Amino acid sequence: MKALIKRLQAAEKPVARVLVTFVLAAMTARQGVAQTAAAPSAPAQNRRRVVVSIPHRKLALMENGHVKKVYRVAVGAANSPSPSGIFQVKNRLVAPTYYHPGKVIPAGANNPLGTRWIGLSTKGYGIHGTNVESSIGKAASHGCIRMHRKDLEELFADVQVGDEVEIRAAADPETESIFGAAPTESTTEGVVTASATSSVESNGSSTVAALSGEPTQQ
Repeated sequence: MKALIKRLQAAEKPVARVLVTFVLAAMTARQGVAQTAAAPSAPAQNRRRVVVSIPHRKLALMENGHVKKVYRVAVGAANSPSPSGIFQVKNRLVAPTYYHPGKVIPAGANNPLGTRWIGLSTKGYGIHGTNVESSIGKAASHGCIRMHRKDLEELFADVQVGDEVEIRAAADPETESIFGAAPTESTTEGVVTASATSSVESNGSSTVAALSGEPTQQ
């Protein structure tokens, strides 16, 4: 091709010069198309959300509309219901300190929050561990979502601040497609809507004491 272009460039006839210009333009266009095809496309944003079904007493981690993992959880007892609604992850803490009126329990085996705290955008509520493993799968918490230690630490590594958390008070087509048919027993007792709780803002600190709303439920 290069030799052909040199011969055409050496020619004196106007037709040859026009042909040279056409060949060069075609080659340039082909190079541009090849570069465009080779350019990597921007990676698609990974959308995460957590879905909790109170009737099923299960939690699912969803990524881009697909179920990544399902975990068994404990939900709020009848006299201390879990909030239902759509929330966001506001903070993530390792080895959290438990705060309750007249009581402060540091991180350790006796801490009712376990090893991790995933705070929600509702004051005092979150997803955390437990020092009563037998409560998992039951309506037994003070309103928070409890998990087994291993499951919690796995979920903690996957979720980030800003991720959406949906807590469903009743079974619906989506929860049944994720978790299966809803249990036959009545499980809607002890549920309070999101509007009945107040929001909490976090300054992003890694210590519970610095939060404007410390973990107080369990």
